[in-house]
Amino acid sequence: MTGARMSTLVSLRGAISRLEATGVSQNLDRVMLGHAAVDATLQGGLMRGALHEIFALESRHTSSATGFVAGLAGRLARRRPLLWVRQDFIETEAGMVSMNGLSELGLNPQRVVTVRAADAETALRVTADALACDALGAVVLDLWGKVRTFDLVASRKLTLAAQASGVTCLMLRTSAMPAASTAETRWIVRATPSLPTADWGAPMLDVQLVRNRHGQTGQWIMEWKCDECLFREPAASSQPMAAAPADRPLAAPVVARQRRAG
Repeated sequence: MTGARMSTLVSLRGAISRLEATGVSQNLDRVMLGHAAVDATLQGGLMRGALHEIFALESRHTSSATGFVAGLAGRLARRRPLLWVRQDFIETEAGMVSMNGLSELGLNPQRVVTVRAADAETALRVTADALACDALGAVVLDLWGKVRTFDLVASRKLTLAAQASGVTCLMLRTSAMPAASTAETRWIVRATPSLPTADWGAPMLDVQLVRNRHGQTGQWIMEWKCDECLFREPAASSQPMAAAPADRPLAAPVVARQRRAG
């Protein structure tokens, strides 16, 4: 490790220690997502001015994770512009971020600015610079696969930049596995079937909170309400259902699982 890199690492560690010692992260305001159980687990909602990681472990869950990130960004931005930074080849793998799709989710595409970065290192630099602009409502960093340049040092840089400006960083990771970072929360998102309705199914997500620095974790089914632009616990289906087999007991009800973050 070079002297300059060591000096940067020491400086970052000192800055993180001073911020944690004064409780800055605890004092930042939170935004409620709308889902009562999730907001309670987050102790009032998602923390602004922090780094949050959202994972689609398999590419087939990319759309669900992207929709979850869009919902979070819409709640966090408070009508301010949203910057979405992507590696350029993600469009080949997963397609473009659809402005029509964002509009159907209830978000305003006119407030979304997209940036295509040639590689992950460039995307990280652009994100760090963007987080210094407190005119933004949130910054989404969209990365694909294993990213060697995103290590603990890079994570701390993003955390410090977000805390200094109050701008939230949402990191969307597709086809990647979680690793050590300074993220405030870490989520794993999967697709789940929508409930049958007379019109069309509202977006439904199987969301697992696997890291929460200041509270519990858990797993929930979350429904995105496009008209209200918030998440809710799905309502029971009003459609007729097949009777349970008489020769087998009913399945146990699914409940949110919670534990302390390790």
